[in-house]
Amino acid sequence: MIGRLNHVAIAVRDLAAASALYRGTLGADVSAPQQLPEHGVTVVFITLPNTKIELLEPLGANSPIARFLEKNPDGGMHHICYEVDDIVAARDRLKQAGARVLGDGEPKIGAHGKPVLFLHPKDFSGTLVELEQV
Repeated sequence: MIGRLNHVAIAVRDLAAASALYRGTLGADVSAPQQLPEHGVTVVFITLPNTKIELLEPLGANSPIARFLEKNPDGGMHHICYEVDDIVAARDRLKQAGARVLGDGEPKIGAHGKPVLFLHPKDFSGTLVELEQV
């Protein structure tokens, strides 16, 4: 059901500083910041030969990333994203298997302009999982 690894997301307090670190210290290709108000984040993507790294900064006080950073003041890995061919079929299969889909269970449009869903970390060894339809 799952396809390739799309990205690993890392929550950061200062997106500009984190972007500069990846760009300057690691020599990475870092995208321009993109605000996603519907998700409460500002993101950049670091392109690697085999996947991407997504840096997430809170956008507003109610951001889920702000809450994550309260518990993890230095930031850290927030979620991992896998690609799926059909997000609704994947959702239905996962729910039937007992996995919990976060939110209202309906796909939302993510940073890449494609439908995404998040799965409860307690169902996946403590890791928040994002599915993105390709």
